[in-house]
Amino acid sequence: MKLAATDFGGDGQPFLLLHGLGGDRSAWEALAPRLDGRAVAVDLRGHGESDDGAWDWEAVLDDLDETAVHFGLDSPVVVGHSLGGILAGLWALRHPTCPAAVSLDGHRSATTHPENYAGLPADEVASGLAKLNALFTAQLEVVTRPDRSITSVLRTSPEFLDALPVFAEASCPFLLVLATRNLPVPADLLPLMDAHRAGLRRDLPPNVRVHEIDATHGMVSERPAEVAEVVNHFVSSRFSA
Repeated sequence: MKLAATDFGGDGQPFLLLHGLGGDRSAWEALAPRLDGRAVAVDLRGHGESDDGAWDWEAVLDDLDETAVHFGLDSPVVVGHSLGGILAGLWALRHPTCPAAVSLDGHRSATTHPENYAGLPADEVASGLAKLNALFTAQLEVVTRPDRSITSVLRTSPEFLDALPVFAEASCPFLLVLATRNLPVPADLLPLMDAHRAGLRRDLPPNVRVHEIDATHGMVSERPAEVAEVVNHFVSSRFSA
């Protein structure tokens, strides 16, 4: 598996940066130089300029291990956005001595299990999920990368549907940066989005440090300086504790 990556340079603590579903390493161009250390961003398999390949979580983690070795990243802090945030949690399970892992609004799919929505009647959750699933299906019809072999696997993957059980098992310091604003969606889906966030706040495991940020799911591009500051503070506090 040949992966494309960008070494943003810098000295000190190494960071491995993982983009979200449908994204690529260019997502980190504004944020990476603001991190207190050396940042390397990678295109996940099937994304950006990396090779195509079947999606298997362990195989993707193998890709990332090989990336870390290739760039000489010794015990990197792993920072992931969305899908990359779920991978950060899985990396933390594979590497218990990881100095820290950060998920930037990567936690549960927007179309997760009905019981993961809080404060909304069951019939409204069901109707909202039907509309949102139809919207996502229509969007995927025009997406060519990643291809459907990846998106179809992810949409039904337990880890993608709900990564909180993964986060609960992490033994390294783990930070979830939670967006408090909704992405643009049809007005009738806003109650579902609010219920999704309420369910997250209700169910977050006690070992996860949470920082809420006044941004949407697109926080990496919307507020790179603020996100970098949050990450730097979290990482530095781990070493000074």
